[in-house]
Amino acid sequence: MAPRPGTPRLLRELNDRAALDLLVRQGPLTRAQIGEHTGLSKVTASQLLSRLQERGLVEVAGEQAGGRGPNAALYAVVPSSAYVAGLEVGPDGVTAGIADITGAITAQVTVDPNGADDPVKLVHNAVVKACRSARVALGKLSAFVIGSPGVVDPRTGDVQFSFDLPSWHEGVLAALRTDLRRPVTIENDANLAAVAERAYGAARDVDDFALMWLARGMGLSIMLGGRLHRGRSGGAGEIGYLPVPGAPLASGKARVQPGEGVTASSTWGIPALAGGYGALVGADAVRELAHAHGLDEPTAIGCVQAAAADEDRGGAFLDALADRISYGVTSVNIILDPGLVVLSGELGRAGGTPLAARIERAVGRMTPTRPQIAVSEVEGNPVLRGALHAALEQARDEVFSR
Repeated sequence: MAPRPGTPRLLRELNDRAALDLLVRQGPLTRAQIGEHTGLSKVTASQLLSRLQERGLVEVAGEQAGGRGPNAALYAVVPSSAYVAGLEVGPDGVTAGIADITGAITAQVTVDPNGADDPVKLVHNAVVKACRSARVALGKLSAFVIGSPGVVDPRTGDVQFSFDLPSWHEGVLAALRTDLRRPVTIENDANLAAVAERAYGAARDVDDFALMWLARGMGLSIMLGGRLHRGRSGGAGEIGYLPVPGAPLASGKARVQPGEGVTASSTWGIPALAGGYGALVGADAVRELAHAHGLDEPTAIGCVQAAAADEDRGGAFLDALADRISYGVTSVNIILDPGLVVLSGELGRAGGTPLAARIERAVGRMTPTRPQIAVSEVEGNPVLRGALHAALEQARDEVFSR
């Protein structure tokens, strides 16, 4: 395809989008500041602002006092020009958030599934509740991004397999789009945590890194060249199935034969994968390891937090846990050499720097390169933050370019 010529209309579109992106990142700004950051003349910046005001995308948000002469008007993106929804779906509930086009989160709610297993109904009810809390009409939402555990086919965007959510399967995406009548994207939850980490956290603006999700089970997300690596079928990052010393092999039959390769989780009260890396560093195994080292907190998260807070008491347990986690990190580092591995999820965060430092040393002993091991710095729910960020990227492309 031949490139579009540099017509005045195209240049105006590029300038308008550059100004809107600038105002989202740094606004409110004066006309002079917009010109300074974009390289536009005062006349061009004034014309640009007039166009954006006419389109309802920019408004005067105050004044900046200066020296002599009148105060300069401050311009900002109109928050209500669009809204988006982000959701985290899990076996024990659905959390939905609403954000305006500037990225400000206006509502966040969690809905108990109450035994319901209809994905469309669960998502619809959560979104409606969040919209009511935010006082935003459902029809005002421009994009939906849903974080779900499992394998999402990168070609179709549909869920192919979810160990934790067997009712999420091929066809759910089309049903959600029909129900919500808006663009809907389903993404692996660990991938969205990595999106949030790159936008707001320890991997801010880092192009190559891996994120290890440690919670009830295991997850992995890979960012290469600033883009998520999903694999041909979407299965990249299903590290819970990784064969490791000290654990039986995970059974792939869990995908097609419910109950095969599955064990009950005493910590969470729901099924968990039996065998593989996930069985070695899942919550049940972590709690059992902690109790063997004299830590008697009732939950795995509590044990890890207590050990990190008192290394004299919990240091030996953290050493043993770091060795286990290092098996997975070492495998990732040898193959990808990401340079940075971020620990996320409830268990990953609970260990803090004491656990991260031990993992870094353990990996360094087993590999020719030593990656930096960091703890997530994303505030709040990482999956939800990633879902909202991805939805905002979609909405801004639509609204700002309209």
